Amino acid sequence: MTEAELRESLHRAGYIADESLATTLWLAGELQRPLLVEGDAGVGKTALAAALARARGQSLVRLQCHEGLDLSQAAYEWNYGRQLLAIRLGETQDRGLTESDLFGRDYLLERPLLQAISSEAPCVLLIDEIDRADEAFEAFLLEVLADYQITVPELGTVHAKHVPQVVLTSNGTRELSDALRRRCLYHYLDYPSLAREIAIVRATLPEAEGALVEQAVAFVQRLRREDLAKTPGVAETLDWVRALHRLSFKQLPDDGQALAATLACLLKTREDRFQLGEDRVRQLLEGRRTVGVAEKAPQPTPASP
Repeated sequence: MTEAELRESLHRAGYIADESLATTLWLAGELQRPLLVEGDAGVGKTALAAALARARGQSLVRLQCHEGLDLSQAAYEWNYGRQLLAIRLGETQDRGLTESDLFGRDYLLERPLLQAISSEAPCVLLIDEIDRADEAFEAFLLEVLADYQITVPELGTVHAKHVPQVVLTSNGTRELSDALRRRCLYHYLDYPSLAREIAIVRATLPEAEGALVEQAVAFVQRLRREDLAKTPGVAETLDWVRALHRLSFKQLPDDGQALAATLACLLKTREDRFQLGEDRVRQLLEGRRTVGVAEKAPQPTPASP
């Protein structure tokens, strides 16, 4: 599909991508290169891979990275229980089993990386939060991303039947290796602009009142300029608007106290809840901020999850 068709397909899949993101994603597919997407938590990096799979009518294979992630969790491991049963069955039948009998493909448990490589149909492989894994796992991942293959010592090298579209996400908790970055196309996903975030919320929650959506998104945009420990992402905006709609709000109330009870959808730390008192909520509702906060507040650049 063309770049314009991809962008339109993503839109139909519920993901509003800006031109820069759509172009980079299209190039990644055309060049058969992985796409590394960095950005703060909650800006829509994971949702991008899921929407891409829906847009292409392909399955999504997800590898959630974490500290201590190893080969057996990410690529494959042997079904030792089944192997042991085969050995015992062979003993009862007076039939000896060779190593090749026990280390055949039938005894191999496919984890996400091998599942994507050996898939019978094209798929989207999401390697989520790669920055949570350690450098040793990154080194193993290079073979997969460079040649789309995985070496299983007992079986040999498994080559991809169809090259998967790989999307890696990172929250920037640690610096990734140069070798990994060289193998990927890159896109930094920032918080969306006011207009784009309104479009995202309207597309996701069409039942919510238009005035409520516009006022709620404007409030969240101002809230992101506060000195918070955990800045609310688009996912939090959606949760909040959904909650306000369920509470039958057609627009934001003028009373900060009435609104405070719903801020559990946006503020996720004790410090942030304490900092954003009723008076400050009222100021944000009115679209006002103190001079000191306004001067040091970072301005989010237009982007979209």
